[in-house]
Amino acid sequence: MLETFLSINDAVNAVVWGPPFLVLLVGTGLYLTIRLDFFQFKHFKLSWDKSFGRYFSKEVEEEGGVLSSFQAISSAMAATLGVGNIAGVSTAISLGGSGAVFWMWISALVGMATKFGEAQLGVKFREKHGEDDYTGGVMYYIEHGMGGKWKWLAVLYAFFAGIAAFGIGNMVQSNTLAHAAESGFAIPTWITGVAVSFFVGLVILGGIKRIGKVAERLVPVMAIFYFIGGFVIILMNISALPGVMGDIFANAFSPAAAFGGFAGASVRMAVRFGIARGVFSNEAGLGAASIVHAQAKNQPTRQGMWGIWEVFIDTIVVGSITAFVVLLTGALGTGETGAVLAAEGFSRGLPGPGGYIINISIIIFAYTTMLTWSFYGEESWRYLFGKKIVKPYRFVFVILLFVGAVGALEPIWLLADTLNGLMAAPNLVALIVLAGVIVKEKDDYMATLDKDKAA
Repeated sequence: MLETFLSINDAVNAVVWGPPFLVLLVGTGLYLTIRLDFFQFKHFKLSWDKSFGRYFSKEVEEEGGVLSSFQAISSAMAATLGVGNIAGVSTAISLGGSGAVFWMWISALVGMATKFGEAQLGVKFREKHGEDDYTGGVMYYIEHGMGGKWKWLAVLYAFFAGIAAFGIGNMVQSNTLAHAAESGFAIPTWITGVAVSFFVGLVILGGIKRIGKVAERLVPVMAIFYFIGGFVIILMNISALPGVMGDIFANAFSPAAAFGGFAGASVRMAVRFGIARGVFSNEAGLGAASIVHAQAKNQPTRQGMWGIWEVFIDTIVVGSITAFVVLLTGALGTGETGAVLAAEGFSRGLPGPGGYIINISIIIFAYTTMLTWSFYGEESWRYLFGKKIVKPYRFVFVILLFVGAVGALEPIWLLADTLNGLMAAPNLVALIVLAGVIVKEKDDYMATLDKDKAA
């Protein structure tokens, strides 16, 4: 029975993450980039000034929404800044060679436009049900933006996202966290399972407000902690950096030679795994982050600018840190893959503290990912079955965290990977159809800025 399930899933996965679908993912980002007149590049500084830069000024929050803009982006980044930045990036390099890093960057640069559109539409088409009760995301911008005849597509997205939340956002994360705690600190997996269930439950049972408060404190700390550790390793190996950069660009367009424990990689493998794992890391195209962006006290286009920086920090900054550590320390030649490869790089780069940095990072990344993905799943099931499903869903989510921590999860990893891809399909259709709306919202906002400057 299990073998049949795995073979069916493999067949679906080959289509979902195959070349045509990856072309659609990147193509949608490129299409939006062109339609938006390269907005994420031309107005890169403006997007900073209207997002993170606001916290260095006296600009006040907009009205409407449950979370501050910073809480919303912290919650979104709690999901995107996860084990994908460690295990996903390392896997891309181990399977696609150093050239995969180049294609990961390409997917991120166009993905900045994709995430801009997702965040913008999430706010524009959200629903208000009470003083502190907003719902939004892909389901709502499909239904309200594209019309009622497309509701079936919104239902399909909610179903895939709701199931995926139990996999990639729940059991996969608790399993990864439990094994990191076991290997790094000799803590039995069942103890980690109990602790994770308790501490995640403590937060998610309080709803999105509590998730936002925890995320705005933990996410900046974990990102800076990981960045500093990786940056120190890069500085210690700075003389080798030009050679590594040369390899990244050369192997993006020509096969990577085998060496050590690395078997070599074709250009096709570099493209495939670089794009796939880049998307897996920053989630541009999956649409899930629009669910929490919809909770922000902000204007649609300005919230979209937070989406630009979400992808930039996730992949161009944090993902690149992982890639450089692996490549600069020679860890790729060991033949390891996934989180083990990243751990090898950090241990080689910083003997002693490097191992602790990677294990602590995995634990915090996985924990915050579980918090936000619980909300993604909650809102997806709420769209399908109404508000009454919320409390039962939260309890099931907490129980499955323990199951994930103590279980063997290879089938769930594989299913979660497939469901993540299936989530993207309805969202990409919506982004292409609603591209005109995204552009008009952006143009109207920019016109307002011009009037304010002229006044």
